Amino acid sequence: MITKGRPVAAKYERITVDLRRKIRTRDLPVGEQLPSQTALAEQYKVSLPTIQQALGVLEAEGLIDSVQGIGTYVRAPRRPVVRKTDRYQWEKDRARLPLAERQQTGAVEHDTGLAFDDLAFPAKYRTIDADEDLAGVFGVATGTKLLHRMYRTQVRAEETALSLIDSYLVYEVAAANPDLLSADNEPWPGGTQHQLYTIGIEIDRIIDEVTARPPQDDEAELLGIRPGVAVLVLRKVSIDTGGRVVEVSDVVMAADRTVMAYCTKLERWKR
Repeated sequence: MITKGRPVAAKYERITVDLRRKIRTRDLPVGEQLPSQTALAEQYKVSLPTIQQALGVLEAEGLIDSVQGIGTYVRAPRRPVVRKTDRYQWEKDRARLPLAERQQTGAVEHDTGLAFDDLAFPAKYRTIDADEDLAGVFGVATGTKLLHRMYRTQVRAEETALSLIDSYLVYEVAAANPDLLSADNEPWPGGTQHQLYTIGIEIDRIIDEVTARPPQDDEAELLGIRPGVAVLVLRKVSIDTGGRVVEVSDVVMAADRTVMAYCTKLERWKR
């Protein structure tokens, strides 16, 4: 006879839940070395592969680090990045503020809650020819000259980037203000929306498309991603008040530290 009920959790899942709870309640504080896998197997009365499976889940979640030949330690939590729906309006509201006010904070500070001095803002610029993908989004001919801007902003206390941003502008458009063509002017107070404002462009709307996939090797290294953690890939398309695409960004983010917080206001029914 088959009875219906709640599925029984696998052994490794129960161990994962227990260790996760101990880490989050500080019973296992940051930097604490976990017992050896053999000791954990004896403690939970399971096989060594079951312990290895449980630890693999916790490592993928970024809660522990395993050092070959040394041991497993509770990992210091990385600063979360929360992208909310109000961030673009917040940027637009700041685009026309005086320089002194724009210098006080930026979008990364908005997303992390950190101060300017807590962050490093490395950036590189180059020119490229638009491939079919970018040409199609911008609505220009393949081979059109683009300004490619690469941002790898990071928390100074960490060794890895918060995100990998590849931003594209049509070079001819950006060249209307020569200051926009050099990475020496980064970080730019007010960000991209203010940069575009300096050449008479107002953003009307921004379209975000988010997908998930396994990280490429270089992405895993730059973002500090552990095995089993995916990346979120955001294609951000900025459209001006005339309906023209003026900026395209591809943002790669570690899924274990990124929260996409969207709130959609709905119109009320008419009564």
